[in-house]
Amino acid sequence: MKYKWLRSAMLTLVAGTALTACSTGETEKNSAEEDKVSIVTSFYPMYEFASQVAGDRADITMMVGGGDDPHHYEPSAKDVATVNEADLFVYSSPEMEFWTESLFETVENDDLKIVSAAEGVNQSAHSEEDHDHTEGESAGEVKIASVAEHYHSGDMAELTAKVEGNTTLDHWHWYTRSDESADWEAVPNEFGSELSYLVLDENFEVKAELYGEDHEVLTESEPVTITVDNHEDEGEEAHDHESEEAHDHESEEAHDQEGEATETGEDVVVAGLAGHYHTGDAVTIMAETEAEVSEWQWSTRKSDETEWSVISDQTTEQFTGEAVSGGLEIQGVGLDAEGNEVVNTGTIEIIVDDHENEDPHSWLDPVLVQEQVDAIRDALIEIDPEGEEVYTANAADFNERLQGLDQEFQEAFEGAENRVFVVQHQAFGYIAERYDLEQIAVGGLSTEVEPSPSRIAEIGTLVEEYEVPVIYYQQGSDSSIAQTIASETGTETAVLHDLESLSEELQSENLGYIEAMEQNIEALKLSIK
Repeated sequence: MKYKWLRSAMLTLVAGTALTACSTGETEKNSAEEDKVSIVTSFYPMYEFASQVAGDRADITMMVGGGDDPHHYEPSAKDVATVNEADLFVYSSPEMEFWTESLFETVENDDLKIVSAAEGVNQSAHSEEDHDHTEGESAGEVKIASVAEHYHSGDMAELTAKVEGNTTLDHWHWYTRSDESADWEAVPNEFGSELSYLVLDENFEVKAELYGEDHEVLTESEPVTITVDNHEDEGEEAHDHESEEAHDHESEEAHDQEGEATETGEDVVVAGLAGHYHTGDAVTIMAETEAEVSEWQWSTRKSDETEWSVISDQTTEQFTGEAVSGGLEIQGVGLDAEGNEVVNTGTIEIIVDDHENEDPHSWLDPVLVQEQVDAIRDALIEIDPEGEEVYTANAADFNERLQGLDQEFQEAFEGAENRVFVVQHQAFGYIAERYDLEQIAVGGLSTEVEPSPSRIAEIGTLVEEYEVPVIYYQQGSDSSIAQTIASETGTETAVLHDLESLSEELQSENLGYIEAMEQNIEALKLSIK
């Protein structure tokens, strides 16, 4: 009995020790995972660069998959939730992922560090003195100036945000809400210290926020109330004598400010028109006239080649709609009680600019990428100082490989007499500029806009003139245009990686950015000789 009891006790002790060891191991594993930096990246190049620098110290996710367009991507609720839990968000630039602007306005994560890698490259061109001054800038209390005692419906509220002592920070966001119980809504396309805002029929509140270089909120104003008083409780005579002159002066001044209110008809002024919109932005404009108008009729069309379509449910002087890709034209007609036309706004052009004419492909320049890698390294060191040695070493290793890639490009095209290459879409300007090549593009930067037959014919002439042997198209995109030109000119087609996503072939072989760029070198050798 004694030995049986002792054996049982020993087994219990061993089992308990084993369970404790397993439990401790699991706890240490979970703790290690929790200690990792959480990084969310926008699309493939940013994922690759962040992965190279962070190594095993981070959990890294990528928002835009291979089947999505990183330029026109729309973040899901799941994406927002993921960013809300992240330590670092890495994207290229507002010109590339312009949807990040609305993402940042939605995310509620005060500890989130944001890095715009390509913007960091642009900042590096500034003098060291300017950089140091900006880094040392402090933001004090924001005050909104020029708020009038009251406004009339249709006035433009001309507001200015000021921070005492601030000389370099100028990235602002403006917000409005109906009252304290409502959520703040961002004012689209307003990122300066001055705001021109159309006043409608109800009071509302406005506030301004000042942002730093990494899109962090430095300081914000107290809400100010925009009071609307149309003098409806006063007699018409009192309104005419006491306020008409002041109202005319305010309206005239507002209409002269930066084109915010533009005269489009003989007797009509249209207020609230922005310089440009992004696809999906709200469009709110108001027709102002002294003519007796009983009802308004608003119509829209895509261009002067299409028919006007009447908006049946909008009959007041205010038009509201949504900016659509490619732009929009609007027309307002003021009718009298018998339905006769009294005034006409003329054609109002809604300009939609999704920044597709700006080449955002800076990640295709191995020299500029080194600066982007450094920007990511610095951000990681800031949020995880204990990993400084790892991040510094990893960034140095990857930059050394990038320097080797740059050398490969230089050697490949050194002394080449024919330095022209023809691409289906204009995505390789950074490579052309870095290595003294000439890119001829059939279409523009947008892969959605098809070139005209005359442009295709013009490219055919250039192909013959320069004796171009190959027409390039982007990996993963429709090659039909390149194939058409190739068949008409007796040339071949080949693929270039724009690296907005990584091909399945490269993924299957566990290859990445460096290898894709080396494939670009070999492909370009077919033309650059």
